[in-house]
Amino acid sequence: MSCGNHHETDCSEVLAEVWLFLDHECDDARRRLLSQHLDECEPCLSEYGIDEKLKRLLAAKCGGEHAPPELKDRLRQQIRVAVLEQAEVTVEEGPEGTRTTTVEVRSTRIEQTS
Repeated sequence: MSCGNHHETDCSEVLAEVWLFLDHECDDARRRLLSQHLDECEPCLSEYGIDEKLKRLLAAKCGGEHAPPELKDRLRQQIRVAVLEQAEVTVEEGPEGTRTTTVEVRSTRIEQTS
């Protein structure tokens, strides 16, 4: 996109980086350059305004939600099982809830050559 006016930074370049600008993920020099362009260029400022509104909407609708404790517990358990299987560790239930852990360590060495 180009508004037809000459700017130090091309319109398409500014619009490609507008999310970095919105998220404060560019350095101060780049931020000043993008801000200057947005101040001078009405079409880019309009596009920036749409993106800014979209970002606020997404933050309002999708932010702040937390996974229920039951889901977190299930995920932790599945991760634990996967890690134990990968490490070839077995956990056996004993009488009255006691646990016996059998660990077999296998050493595998992987070398990469360039």
